[in-house]
Amino acid sequence: MADAALVLTGSPSLAPLLARGAVLSPFKRPAPDAQFPRTRLVLPGLRVDLARLAAYERVCGFPTGEDALPVTHPHVLGFPLAMRLMSGRDFPLPLLGLVHTSITITRHRAMPATGAHELTVYVQGLAPHRRGTEATVVTEVREDGDVVWESRSTYLARHRTRRPAGAPREETGMFREETGPREEVRKPLPAVAEWRLAEDVGRRYAAASGDRNPIHLHPLTARLFGFPRAIAHGMWTVARCLAAHGTPASCHLRAEFRAPVLLPGTVTYAAQDGRFELRGREDRLHLTGDVYPT
Repeated sequence: MADAALVLTGSPSLAPLLARGAVLSPFKRPAPDAQFPRTRLVLPGLRVDLARLAAYERVCGFPTGEDALPVTHPHVLGFPLAMRLMSGRDFPLPLLGLVHTSITITRHRAMPATGAHELTVYVQGLAPHRRGTEATVVTEVREDGDVVWESRSTYLARHRTRRPAGAPREETGMFREETGPREEVRKPLPAVAEWRLAEDVGRRYAAASGDRNPIHLHPLTARLFGFPRAIAHGMWTVARCLAAHGTPASCHLRAEFRAPVLLPGTVTYAAQDGRFELRGREDRLHLTGDVYPT
């Protein structure tokens, strides 16, 4: 658990945080026993920009005009605070190459879009991973002192570990959403819909969320990080699936990012009971998840 609280007067700007993280990345030495920031960042009295919320709802497929936040939207609100922590000198994992591997969300009740919210974000800890070191970042949203929404995101810094001889070399990229055990064999869920994704999905989501990571914006900038084309934001894929699936007011969900979705492209949304997934060509698994009432 984090120690001291630092109260902010406004949400940090993402662009300089991305730049700072990129500059400091070569000097980081990730290890599961490294020291990490213990500060809780707190942003009280936050009110949602309703125009940006409407843009977020449209690009993700959620209904617009309702006085309720989509279940994934608080992640967007807390992401600048998480970036402030992860781009700092005292965060041991390099921002360049950091992989968003999973997210769990618990929503305790529906959240009004027009209310005032208090955000708290902190690094819960580091853990060894078979591909490197993983950090868990916690985001909490409070209303009148009560936690109404909370999430745990895991971010993986890939580095040399004691892997068996002949294991494949891992790729890198800024916030590359590509992970998951490749050896796992899953029976595909029943297909529900085929989605044709436009080339500008990344730019539209970036405008609504503020996450302007270059791998999502244009083929030229994506190629700098090893991608043939721009890729969809991992959190957009989760939101798009949940918009189609639906979520109860009180729920718990988990999603794991398996492979990037290239833009433009065609994917299959599949679901059964509380489970959902996103697959590409030749049944390549991009995303798995489940959502249940609590």
